[in-house]
Formats: sequence, structure tokens, C-alpha cells
Amino acid sequence: MERGDASSTNADWMSQLPEELWATPLWDLAIPGSHDSMSYCLDTHSPVLGSESFMLQFLDRLAPCIVRPCVYRWATTQAWCIPDQLDAGIRFFDLRIAHKNIKNTQDLLKTHNTDDTLYFAHAIYTLQTVKEALSTMAVWLEQHQKEVVILSCSHFYLLTDSEHQALVCYITKLFKDKLCPPQETPYLSQCWALGQQVIISYDDETILHQHKELWPKIPYWYADSADPKEVISYLEEQKAQGRAAHFFTSGLNLTEDTAVVVCNPCLTMRKLTMKSFSLLLDWVEKQTPGPNQTAVNIICGDFVGLNHFASVVIGLNKKLLKTESHR
Repeated sequence: MERGDASSTNADWMSQLPEELWATPLWDLAIPGSHDSMSYCLDTHSPVLGSESFMLQFLDRLAPCIVRPCVYRWATTQAWCIPDQLDAGIRFFDLRIAHKNIKNTQDLLKTHNTDDTLYFAHAIYTLQTVKEALSTMAVWLEQHQKEVVILSCSHFYLLTDSEHQALVCYITKLFKDKLCPPQETPYLSQCWALGQQVIISYDDETILHQHKELWPKIPYWYADSADPKEVISYLEEQKAQGRAAHFFTSGLNLTEDTAVVVCNPCLTMRKLTMKSFSLLLDWVEKQTPGPNQTAVNIICGDFVGLNHFASVVIGLNKKLLKTESHR
């Protein structure tokens, strides 16, 4: 994990938006997000998850000392911790939550709590627990009370119903009145007036129907390609079909396949992403937020702190001022 720039100018970007945008629904603003937000702290000693391919699980059992470092290189999509991502301007977090069996002394020492079995995961588990990450966000939000975050909880792995219920209970107790319910159209001035700072999207229909404070799954446009040109082409195809009525995400993240990994033994997801950033950011700069059918909303990227990604996305909101002036 790397440290971000403490002097970031985007820590309070929402509160610094022009007053004309304070009554704009949040799904009509351009919001920077991070894909697989917690992958900066993956555990190289972690076994490959059972949700991965049978072949990868087999190879992990056969030669973990070779497989796990390789998985780590390709599954790591972020370099900065949550507070640094927040300071950089990230407001959408892709949180993939998994149950982890605490079997050995080393794991027990890490958690300090035998009941704390929820971690994040991207092919392998993270070092940080869900509670640790969420509590860190709560502390940051207390220091930035006009910033609003969207937490997308998804890709649940092996969670029992009781763990789902306990997780939602923890979230509601942690954020309390800061939660923005889905019964309202969220815009900044309203959130500020009510002290609301957190939108929780929860990708489990059963739990969703039981808790009115949770938002439904947020659509994520995902190209599933290692080629940035194919990613852009896919996003343009999705735009042509029209945006979602509420929140939706355009994913700039690249995806490796077996051929890419095998044919490029010295390549990593970080190197692949950094080579593509110029092309991807050029596409971002051409986008426009707002209510139009071809508009963008949340834009997610990998290694969001290693370039000007967040600033470029935030800057798109200036285009709304021109739109407003012509209405």
C-alpha cells in the first residue's frame, strides 16, 4: 500500500461546487469512484476464493507459493488506502464482501475478534476487515461533513443470513442519521440540511426488502477486456442505449485473461493500467454529466491515486453550468 498526497485539493470538492449545482440530483453529477476499492491490502497468504475457477483453486493448492503472488499482482487494482482515496476525491466505493473462516492463530491475531469474519475480497482476501474499513470512513466523514459517499456492497461470498443482518445492523449503528434513504432524491443542499452523507447500495434482494435504508444495486458498465479501446467501445455502446434513471457506473477498469497473464509474465495489472491511462482519460474528458440519455454519472477506475483521474471526473461538472445557463 502506498501513501497518498496529503495536500490533495479534492478532499472537499462537493462542498466547493458552485451553488447552481447544489440542487442537482447526485445521479446527474459526475462522481469519481474506485473499482475494487479495498484491493490495496490483499493478503498474499490468503487462499484463492472458492468462487474462482476450479483450475486456479487446484493450482493454488498445488503451488501456493507461485500462484498467490501471481494472483496478487493481477488482483491488486488500487494502491491507496481509503482515507487517501477520499482525500483524492473518490466518492464511490466498490466493496466486495466475503466471509472468511478464522482457522489459525495468525488470523486471530489480525482480527482481535473471533466474531469478525467479514473481509473484502478480489480473488483472495484482504488484510483489513469490513468493520475496520467502514469505521475509517466514518471518522473521515466526521471531518468532512459536506461530502457524500456511495458505498456499493456486492459480490457477497459465503455470507450467511445472520452475517448479512449483522452487517446491516453495524452499518446503521455506525452511520446512524448520516444514512440517506432511497425514498428521497439526493442532492447536496438537501443532504447538508439533513446531515446525510452515506448512500448504501446492497446487492442482495432478500436483505434489501427487509431494510428501507438500503439502496438497490447500482448498474455497473463493465467491458471485461484488457484492451482500453475495447473498453471505450463498450462504454459508447452502453451510452447509445441510454443511461439508467438513477445512479449508474461506467467502469474504466481493464480485465486480464489467461492469455494475457501467461504471455506476459512480467506484466501486472498496475503496469497494464498505467499504459492505458492516457487513452482512457481522453475518453473521460469528452463526457458530460446530467439528465441526458448519453450522460455519465459515476466513473470508476483502477489505481485512482496515481494520476489525475478524480480531478478530471470532478471537472466534468463544470459542463453542467453551461447547460444550466441555457435552460
